[in-house]
Amino acid sequence: MGNNQPATVDGRSTRWDDHRAARRAELVHAARKVVHKNGPAVSMDEIATASGTSKSIIYRYFDDKVGLQVAVGNSVGEAMHDALATAAAAAGTPERALRAMVRVYLEMVEQSPNVYHFVMRTGVVAGTDVEGRPAKAPLDAFLESVTELVAQPFAQAAHVSEGTAAVWAAGAVGFVRGTGEWWLHHRDEPGTPSREELTEQVADWLWFGPVGLFSPTRGDDASTHHHPSTPGEH
Repeated sequence: MGNNQPATVDGRSTRWDDHRAARRAELVHAARKVVHKNGPAVSMDEIATASGTSKSIIYRYFDDKVGLQVAVGNSVGEAMHDALATAAAAAGTPERALRAMVRVYLEMVEQSPNVYHFVMRTGVVAGTDVEGRPAKAPLDAFLESVTELVAQPFAQAAHVSEGTAAVWAAGAVGFVRGTGEWWLHHRDEPGTPSREELTEQVADWLWFGPVGLFSPTRGDDASTHHHPSTPGEH
């Protein structure tokens, strides 16, 4: 008869895995803080100093410099996804869910533009010796997860197929990302809308469409939010 006894777990191995995971999380947190302060082109020397350790120690927990950027990207992407999902779930209606996600996204990128650019760029950490190797896996995963989130309120309100909702959501995510990045670079210039103003503008453009929103036949309704309840409805 075969041995059906459960495999014995090595307690020392489990403790080491837990310690390693905790230390990685500490290093990721330290890296986020120094990127926030010093900018997305931060060097590994700066990260090591801020972490109170050496580069050789950091390399014990990450394959290389790109590995650290990927880990930071995963951490930031998960935090942003959770915040967006929470905001959407508490919104009450599909339109408010979209508006809430736009608001939270812009709030989070404004809180730390340096960390945002560090995570969202497709290049590599400054000074890497692995030239040309992209660190975009976290970005791709984040955009895919957010696209799924954004598709839900549109599909619910417009009663469209999953495919149609996915196409619209992919475009919406790209639009919000591009608009947000433009705003980060221009937000201190005269005439640039505030974050609150941009939130309302972007949400309206996405939900009602720029043509319908700015049509002369709409009269004064364009600024009162008395819009059709579903996108594309006239």
